[in-house]
Amino acid sequence: MSNISKESRVFVAGHRGLVGSAVCRALANHEWTDVVTRDRSQLDLLDQAATFRFFDEVRPDVVVLAAAKVGGIVANSKYPGDFIGQNLILSANVIEGARRSGVKRFIFLGSSCIYPKLAPQPMREEHLLTGALEPTNEAYAVAKIAALKMCEHYATQFGFPAVNLMPTNLYGPNDNYDTESSHVLPAFIRKFHEAKLNRAKSVSIWGSGIPRREFLHSDDLANAVLRVIISPEDDILAAAPNRMLNVGVGEDYSIRELAELIRDVVGIDAVLEFDSTKPDGAPRKLLDISRITNLGWKPKITISDGIRAVYSEFASKK
Repeated sequence: MSNISKESRVFVAGHRGLVGSAVCRALANHEWTDVVTRDRSQLDLLDQAATFRFFDEVRPDVVVLAAAKVGGIVANSKYPGDFIGQNLILSANVIEGARRSGVKRFIFLGSSCIYPKLAPQPMREEHLLTGALEPTNEAYAVAKIAALKMCEHYATQFGFPAVNLMPTNLYGPNDNYDTESSHVLPAFIRKFHEAKLNRAKSVSIWGSGIPRREFLHSDDLANAVLRVIISPEDDILAAAPNRMLNVGVGEDYSIRELAELIRDVVGIDAVLEFDSTKPDGAPRKLLDISRITNLGWKPKITISDGIRAVYSEFASKK
């Protein structure tokens, strides 16, 4: 059995973001009683000394590292130094602070962008570092790879109880809908909503519409996090000897199909105009999720239900 219970102290780093807020909801729904959070004004995870002091004082049993600098193609292309620098520093500070304080379980949340641009499909955990990365998000991917390898090697040398979760493209409550820094699904929701308000006859879409992407609701990811937190160490190592688990839905959609689905949910009759002068990114990013399903987890929220829910939330705030 796991030595972690609902009374264990859990620190969720990045609790206000898409993933962190979902993890906090899942913990609350399952009646975990000692969940610790800090916003940036209370704890700057880029400050090593402050981060180490926090871990020394709070001594969490479990850490979920959901804090990160994130963004879509535009933001990654425009600010690569920020994406690699801030994510490297933040991750290293939290991992080392957690190691020093003796945590019982550490969950690092990466991204499917760590895999090579032309990796075999579906992508398995062993495809890591077998080819070149997608250039448009290389800086972010390198930072995530460095952090997961830090967790892996800390486990080897220090017995650090880390598990690296690599989720596919995420969406859900508290998503980022900024036109410059958002990912494709929330960007489409905002774009089609504004087109509806403006009674636009057409909507411009970046790229060819051909690339395929997989989409996971953040609440499904949060339930995967909880499953891993409570899983005994032997079960985790049996499923993932290198402590790395993909988290997705096992099904993908073309960008055109996604745009058509969101257009229908928003309720606008507009022509899709694809701008092939803009970058497509990786041609396909579908995850093999057999390892984590062997731990007893599977996604429950369909993409149509999930998009309807997040659009309803988005529209209610406009």
